[in-house]
Amino acid sequence: QLVESGGGLVQAGGSLRLSCAASGRTFSRYTISWFRQAPGREREFVAAINWSSGNTYYRYSMKGRFTISRDNAKNTVDLQMNSLKPEDTAVYYCAASGVVGSPSQDSYDYWGQGTQVTVSS
Repeated sequence: QLVESGGGLVQAGGSLRLSCAASGRTFSRYTISWFRQAPGREREFVAAINWSSGNTYYRYSMKGRFTISRDNAKNTVDLQMNSLKPEDTAVYYCAASGVVGSPSQDSYDYWGQGTQVTVSS
């Protein structure tokens, strides 16, 4: 299972750190990604990390503001989000895939329940 935490309400320009806790199985051979879905919009890829190699992948528009990382000891994948904008408001999901670095939702077998991020202007 994957469980997200860390969402909330923040003002524009602020920061949030989301965490995805993995349990029930080992995800050492998986890519863990963050996706987000804003109201009325399709879910979109945000960032990914390959658990074993630590290689990271970002949606181009997120690079520089968002940082994905993993903590092997805690079995978590975090998403540090800085300089947040109102358009970052969405439900953020973490997901696991056996395909390295895939941005396609169809590649993901495991999903968390999501955590709401709201950025006020």
